[in-house]
Amino acid sequence: MGIGGISIWQLLIILVIVVLLFGTKKLRSLGGDLGSAIKNFKDSMQEGKDSADEDKDGVIEHDDNASQQHREQDKDKTSR
Repeated sequence: MGIGGISIWQLLIILVIVVLLFGTKKLRSLGGDLGSAIKNFKDSMQEGKDSADEDKDGVIEHDDNASQQHREQDKDKTSR
Protein backbone atom coordinates (compact mmCIF):
# COMPACT_ATOMS: atom_id res chain seq x y z
CA MET A 1 0.00 0.00 0.00
CA GLY A 2 1.37 3.41 -0.95
CA ILE A 3 0.16 6.94 -0.50
CA GLY A 4 -3.58 7.22 0.20
CA GLY A 5 -4.38 3.70 -0.99
CA ILE A 6 -2.45 4.03 -4.26
CA SER A 7 0.18 1.35 -4.80
CA ILE A 8 3.70 2.02 -6.02
CA TRP A 9 2.92 0.43 -9.40
CA GLN A 10 0.01 2.82 -9.94
CA LEU A 11 2.25 5.77 -9.08
CA LEU A 12 4.87 4.57 -11.58
CA ILE A 13 2.24 4.24 -14.33
CA ILE A 14 1.00 7.78 -13.61
CA LEU A 15 4.61 9.06 -13.70
CA VAL A 16 5.24 7.40 -17.08
CA ILE A 17 2.04 8.91 -18.52
CA VAL A 18 2.97 12.39 -17.26
CA VAL A 19 6.49 12.11 -18.73
CA LEU A 20 5.05 10.98 -22.08
CA LEU A 21 2.55 13.86 -22.15
CA PHE A 22 4.84 16.69 -21.11
CA GLY A 23 8.38 15.50 -21.79
CA THR A 24 11.36 15.65 -19.48
CA LYS A 25 12.48 19.16 -20.51
CA LYS A 26 9.08 20.66 -19.75
CA LEU A 27 8.94 18.89 -16.38
CA ARG A 28 12.48 20.02 -15.54
CA SER A 29 11.66 23.66 -16.31
CA LEU A 30 8.42 23.36 -14.36
CA GLY A 31 10.33 22.01 -11.37
CA GLY A 32 12.87 24.84 -11.61
CA ASP A 33 10.11 27.45 -11.80
CA LEU A 34 8.36 25.94 -8.80
CA GLY A 35 11.62 25.93 -6.83
CA SER A 36 12.27 29.58 -7.70
CA ALA A 37 8.76 30.55 -6.66
CA ILE A 38 9.14 28.82 -3.29
CA LYS A 39 12.54 30.46 -2.71
CA ASN A 40 11.16 33.93 -3.54
CA PHE A 41 8.21 33.33 -1.24
CA LYS A 42 10.49 32.36 1.65
CA ASP A 43 12.73 35.39 1.03
CA SER A 44 9.76 37.78 1.02
CA MET A 45 8.41 36.21 4.22
CA GLN A 46 11.80 36.75 5.89
CA GLU A 47 11.91 40.38 4.69
CA GLY A 48 8.44 40.95 6.10
CA LYS A 49 9.48 39.46 9.42
CA ASP A 50 12.62 41.62 9.50
CA SER A 51 10.68 44.81 8.75
CA ALA A 52 8.14 43.92 11.44
CA ASP A 53 10.97 43.50 13.94
CA GLU A 54 12.36 46.93 12.94
CA ASP A 55 8.93 48.51 13.40
CA LYS A 56 8.59 46.85 16.79
CA ASP A 57 11.93 48.34 17.90
CA GLY A 58 10.59 51.84 17.23
CA VAL A 59 7.48 51.36 19.38
CA ILE A 60 7.49 52.87 22.86
CA GLU A 61 6.60 50.29 25.47
CA HIS A 62 3.76 51.04 27.87
CA ASP A 63 4.93 51.51 31.45
CA ASP A 64 2.28 50.28 33.89
CA ASN A 65 4.03 51.81 36.93
CA ALA A 66 3.99 55.30 35.44
CA SER A 67 0.30 54.97 34.57
CA GLN A 68 -0.54 53.82 38.09
CA GLN A 69 1.35 56.77 39.58
CA HIS A 70 -0.61 59.20 37.37
CA ARG A 71 -3.90 57.63 38.46
CA GLU A 72 -2.93 57.96 42.13
CA GLN A 73 -2.02 61.61 41.60
CA ASP A 74 -5.37 62.23 39.90
CA LYS A 75 -7.20 60.58 42.81
CA ASP A 76 -5.33 62.79 45.29
CA LYS A 77 -6.30 65.92 43.34
CA THR A 78 -9.97 64.98 43.19
CA SER A 79 -10.17 63.95 46.87
CA ARG A 80 -8.99 67.40 48.04
